[in-house]
Amino acid sequence: MRWLIGCLINAVLFMALAGYFKESFELTGFTAAIQASILLSILNVLVRPLLILFTLPVTVITMGLFLFVINAITLELTDYLMGDAFEINGFGMALLFAVIMSLVNIIIHKTILEPSRSSKK
Repeated sequence: MRWLIGCLINAVLFMALAGYFKESFELTGFTAAIQASILLSILNVLVRPLLILFTLPVTVITMGLFLFVINAITLELTDYLMGDAFEINGFGMALLFAVIMSLVNIIIHKTILEPSRSSKK
């Protein structure tokens, strides 16, 4: 259930970013946003751990900030695999999206999801 909620949050976030950055980010619709979100979550499970392992020294030296670059790489892979339905123009924009997505996901999890879990106990 948590995975599905995370996918829906990312899909809504993709739609919001597509509306805000019209020239740099193209999305054909909410279905493409859901597909991209599911594909991104699969890439985060399969590819991201390998990238973290290979870049561990750089990640340690930058005190974890290189993880934003790894997130941008997975966004670029999602862009490549989705074709014309999901387009990010440039690595810099993917890096900006990675930072925004990380911050928004932290805020949503800390303010909405964690309090609702603790109230159920």
